[in-house]
Amino acid sequence: MTARTSRLLLVISAFLAGLVLFLGVVLFMSGSGTLPAIRSAVAIGGPFQLIDQSGRAVTEQDFKGRPFLVFFGFTNCPDICPTTLFDVSEVMRALGRDADRTAALFVTVDPERDTPEKMKDYLSSFDPHLRGLTGDPAAIAAAEKAYRVYSKKIPTDGGGYTMDHTAIVYLMDKQGNFVAPFNLKRRPEESAADLLRYL
Repeated sequence: MTARTSRLLLVISAFLAGLVLFLGVVLFMSGSGTLPAIRSAVAIGGPFQLIDQSGRAVTEQDFKGRPFLVFFGFTNCPDICPTTLFDVSEVMRALGRDADRTAALFVTVDPERDTPEKMKDYLSSFDPHLRGLTGDPAAIAAAEKAYRVYSKKIPTDGGGYTMDHTAIVYLMDKQGNFVAPFNLKRRPEESAADLLRYL
């Protein structure tokens, strides 16, 4: 396979993944309440080997047998990430005891700054069921590739940087298969009831 063919296949794959996610968002915005599973020809999700905020090794196998939510972001994010994590926290609280039968993952796109210690401190403001995942740049890149996540470092004034990234909450079933983008634009109780459908 030539380099040009490989690039073409990569572009087509990324386009199809984006199309599937776009259609999911459109269906959510249509106000249909819950969303049936989207069956995509492009796989979303898969193996990863990361570290949580307590320094423990974590893989996708740790979540088999329960539905879970996955969101990619970073602790220095000024608005979208904390807002999304607050909304996910509200869903976890609405689940009550059933929250222990699900999971919610916050995977950093900024491993350079987001150490386990930084993730632990940051997540102390949210529901304790949220697990922050980080790792070396190669491990994060592999997780981003598995979930078809876009991220890019954007330089800022003064020599710093921010991160541009995909801002979708992925709903995964208890086999670890992608179901759909998870709709947080509902009352937490409605979102919680939707998640419980996959137990």
